[in-house]
Amino acid sequence: MKSVNEASLIAPCGINCAVCRAYLRERNPCPGCRADDAGKPKTRVNCKIKTCNQIIEEEHEYCYQCDEFPCKRLLTLDKRYRKRYNMSVVENLENIRDTGMEQFLENEKTKWTCMECGGTICVHNGSCIGCGKEIKNFLV
Repeated sequence: MKSVNEASLIAPCGINCAVCRAYLRERNPCPGCRADDAGKPKTRVNCKIKTCNQIIEEEHEYCYQCDEFPCKRLLTLDKRYRKRYNMSVVENLENIRDTGMEQFLENEKTKWTCMECGGTICVHNGSCIGCGKEIKNFLV
């Protein structure tokens, strides 16, 4: 089973790739935002946040390290993820900044682990990839 508890799977924008539908799928899984771009769809290779000048030129690991945090682009992503998936990338980044990566990952593990089978809950559909159980009230 894939781990929810890896810092390398936290994208610059604060999304935990370990709970993304593209990462969790069995056929042609995405290796995560920080992995090599070979074989990834163009939308993920050309992600405007991942390729942001501040991230690249200033060598920021996460968007919260930028003077413009949260920028308009990040706020747009945050609004979409709040509405569709009941998750805030801005809150994720603030949690990483304020509590550290280790604590953030522990919180993520608790949040995204199925209590029925120990599998991973997908942020995009609210169901466990291990047992298929849909988590009630998970998505708003």
